Amino acid sequence: MTALVITAVFAVVYLAVTVWLCRGLRLNARALCLGGVLCALTLVLATIRIPLPTGSNITCGSWIPLMLAALVYDYRLSMVTGWVCGILAMILIPGWEAVHWAQIFVQQLVCFSCLGYAGVFGGDKRWKAVCGMALAVAIRCAGHVLSGVIFYSQNAWDGWGAWGYSLVYNSPRLVEGILSILIVSVLPLRILRRTMLREGGAA
Repeated sequence: MTALVITAVFAVVYLAVTVWLCRGLRLNARALCLGGVLCALTLVLATIRIPLPTGSNITCGSWIPLMLAALVYDYRLSMVTGWVCGILAMILIPGWEAVHWAQIFVQQLVCFSCLGYAGVFGGDKRWKAVCGMALAVAIRCAGHVLSGVIFYSQNAWDGWGAWGYSLVYNSPRLVEGILSILIVSVLPLRILRRTMLREGGAA
């Protein structure tokens, strides 16, 4: 019961804050085109998976497009695109199967759109970018762990319990998040941001 309450509060608070942060976003033609490209890249990379002995997997950099766009363009667009990715992932990514309708809110809508939080502190300085990406990774990992506790506890290994199982099963998410932070951190973010601004500015 405690896990259910924590998960419900997490999902409601997250979605409310994210909707508030997305206020003022203008979805002009340029933003829609960029969002479509980001969504396609994210979903294609999400289908390329490295399976692990625990039954989990690591994708081939599927976190990077939305995180990068949040830093060099507009984090609000990344959040909205993440919601679209979360919905399409249920249809297009092989092997995904919902066990409960609430899973859509706890996992799909959170774990994709939260990558937009990479840009909430700005991308003009490296430390701001790293802090934003760390926040995005933390939110996504929390979403996966809570989803595992609530919706997949029946798959828990003997003696592990729902929390132990979910933490171990989803630990590769943290590894993938750290790798994504390292990759994005070495990119020339300032140059990319200036290029995007010269070509029309943020949405």
